[in-house]
Amino acid sequence: MNEYEVFSPLPGIFYRQPAPDMPCFVEVGDKVLEHTVIGLIEVMKQFTEVYADQSGQLKEFQVCNGEAIEPGQMIAIIKIDS
Repeated sequence: MNEYEVFSPLPGIFYRQPAPDMPCFVEVGDKVLEHTVIGLIEVMKQFTEVYADQSGQLKEFQVCNGEAIEPGQMIAIIKIDS
């Protein structure tokens, strides 16, 4: 099975939704495209979008919503379409 791992480009806090009262960008099992936003990383009140970078199906998140994250830490795994 081909899988793609999404890694954090910077340190900060990972969020799965654009605001606390909004739904998550994507859920496990959803189909994603390269430019699908799967989350945000907050650093000093600045938000950076995290993209899937690969078309496929979101298999799992490796970090929880609101969790601190380091550069190079795995965020999610995407099952690549065959």
